[in-house]
Amino acid sequence: MSPNTSNVLAVIMGGGAGTRLFPLTKERSKPAVPLAGKYRLVDIPISNCINSNLKRIYVLTQFNSASLHRHISQSYKFDHFSGGFVEILAAEQTPTSTSWYEGTADAVRKNLTHFLNHDFEYLVILSGDQLYRMDFRRIIAQHIETYADLTVATIPVPRDQAQGLGIMQINEEKRIVKFVEKPKEESVLDSLKVPRDSYDQLGIEGDEDFLLASMGIYVFNRDLIVRLLDNNHTDFGKHIIPDAINQHRVFSYVFQGYWEDIGTIGSFFEANLDLVSELPRFNFFDMAAPVFSRPRFLPGTKINGATIDHAIVSDGCIINHSTIRHSLVGIRSVVGNGSELNRVVLMGGDYYESHASIMENELVGKPRIGIGQNTRIENAIIDKNARIGDNVVISPEGKPKELDHPLYHIRDGVVIIPKNGVVPHGTVI
Repeated sequence: MSPNTSNVLAVIMGGGAGTRLFPLTKERSKPAVPLAGKYRLVDIPISNCINSNLKRIYVLTQFNSASLHRHISQSYKFDHFSGGFVEILAAEQTPTSTSWYEGTADAVRKNLTHFLNHDFEYLVILSGDQLYRMDFRRIIAQHIETYADLTVATIPVPRDQAQGLGIMQINEEKRIVKFVEKPKEESVLDSLKVPRDSYDQLGIEGDEDFLLASMGIYVFNRDLIVRLLDNNHTDFGKHIIPDAINQHRVFSYVFQGYWEDIGTIGSFFEANLDLVSELPRFNFFDMAAPVFSRPRFLPGTKINGATIDHAIVSDGCIINHSTIRHSLVGIRSVVGNGSELNRVVLMGGDYYESHASIMENELVGKPRIGIGQNTRIENAIIDKNARIGDNVVISPEGKPKELDHPLYHIRDGVVIIPKNGVVPHGTVI
């Protein structure tokens, strides 16, 4: 039976400056980074909330939040009678506080009086930069059934991935007995392994060693969150959760399914490209739990003859005689004749450039928005409104994995052309 969700408040952590996703976060906050051609990162946790019947949602952010505000106000409108809302709380200087959010726990603490004005029994805290689909009613139901004070969502990960994550150890009743942040020593990793005889009970498939990693998804009882934040601790993962384990009933909800932390350029790039495979690990076509976003009312995409193989082409694009392979083409993208895209995340445009603007830019030798003619691009992210000229070559081949250049950046071996970037005709990167 589904739990009552009218007594639940959801808080999505928008993250800090998003330095690991730079330069995608140069002009926007992390939750506003475009995803899968037509969505933004924040659409994932908000959609999970709405599909789980959690209708009171706060998004905490502090950097470059203008485009995030615009996206949320245009996407998520509830009627007057549902009592639902999606609201942004940006870090602000007040008479009592002049500092930014210093960590996840600090961000919640600074807004606690705001949250406590609402009538709720359970506070669900979510991360804003993960790709997954979860019915939060299940974790809430387990939280209530086990009389937990705090429940942490965990996911089984193979041993080689455990060293970069917060690892939990649980007993037979799923109560967390130990927590180690990013364990490196072999003996510590051995001690944290999930016992083989509990694989069936936890729904773990496979015969390798698994450890339980925190997903950064928490359910707190109202009174406990108030008590746990009555100090100067700044972070949930590093400070609050380890302290709580010794003093309160802290349980693990073991999640099975696709979950990807897309907080780095490498993981973001690969997660986007995985969507174009025949059986992507995350299914945007699952209408039982759809991913919501802003309705844009764009025309259907126009293809004037092209070779397209394993690609997603979003709304409102104009694709001329070109070759597109293993690539994701975002809204309002324009691709010129004779161009080739291979393993490219093309984010598209925020608007269509007028004929007058195109002519004006042409006079000064500036390409139009989109991909020009006879241009070859591979292993690259082309951010919104970028102007890529004719006869351009963009590839990370033969270059260092990390590089900063006036026209482009390379992170994790992926070339990124920043938002509103200009690559002149004939440039070879």
